[in-house]
Amino acid sequence: MEFEKLQEIIADVMNVTKDDVQPETKFVEDLSADSLDILQIITELEEAFDIEIDNEDADKIVTVQDAVDQIKKVVE
Repeated sequence: MEFEKLQEIIADVMNVTKDDVQPETKFVEDLSADSLDILQIITELEEAFDIEIDNEDADKIVTVQDAVDQIKKVVE
């Protein structure tokens, strides 16, 4: 499923446990992600799911659930 794969990628990039990455987790507030971290996460998501997320949609990603929704939107 998308969420487990996403959870693994985010935990790896942010150096946190998978338990710290939940759908309601906010990248900046909860994980202290900066713009480079978010860019790296998006790049790895694009590679892992073989998709491309445009910059406008990437700017809307605030929570882990937002990322899941973007992946689903692009895959469909």
